[in-house]
Amino acid sequence: MTTDLSILLFTAASIGFIHTLTGPDHYLPFIVMSKAQNWNLAKTLWITFLCGLGHVGSSVIIGAIGIALGLGVKKLEYLESFRGNLAAWSFIIFGFVYFLWGIWKVTKGKPHKHIHLNNKGEISVHNHNHKHQLKDIKIHNYLQDKKEPVSLTPWVLFSIFVLGPCEPLIPMLMYPAAKTNMSWVIFVAAVFSIGTITTMMVIVALTMKGINFLPMKVFEKYMHAFAGASICLSGCAIVFLGL
Repeated sequence: MTTDLSILLFTAASIGFIHTLTGPDHYLPFIVMSKAQNWNLAKTLWITFLCGLGHVGSSVIIGAIGIALGLGVKKLEYLESFRGNLAAWSFIIFGFVYFLWGIWKVTKGKPHKHIHLNNKGEISVHNHNHKHQLKDIKIHNYLQDKKEPVSLTPWVLFSIFVLGPCEPLIPMLMYPAAKTNMSWVIFVAAVFSIGTITTMMVIVALTMKGINFLPMKVFEKYMHAFAGASICLSGCAIVFLGL
């Protein structure tokens, strides 16, 4: 392995790590959605892996097409910038809608007042939550025996991550391509992808392990709203802060 290729691969791994670490949109959505949707660690990491694969894979495909067509770096970077804005606004819209749904879930579960008039003409007011009757419990148990419906949330996240570009990857792919060494292109894409996806999964795993030590029970009913707000804010950070 030549010195130039060694330096290029080290750079690809380093940029993949830094690019992911400094971009909370690479891991925050999985952490908050995992808590809100009650995903276990294995499911969360699997979804993180697939979304990461779609994230880097889309940029690799675009870079490969650009190389095959002889497009310049500027044109590809413009396309990646457009995709980045599209993904960021998708995060904002999805997060905001999910936040509103979370708020609705909280208000739906709040106790409400009933006013009663007794035989003496006295008015009494009491609060209560709806409780399941025995017949409701039987229905729930029957439904739990059935196969649970597939959640659309992982697919929404995957779609957004496919839209999201890996901006540093294109110039790194174009450099070895310009030297007509296509094997270098494959090495660089592989190292950058492994570095990015591994960093995403490690951050998600460590954060989830840490969260398990926190008293989260009291915040459970707010988790959907918190997850939506977090995703929305991560999109805002991309659009307005350039993260």
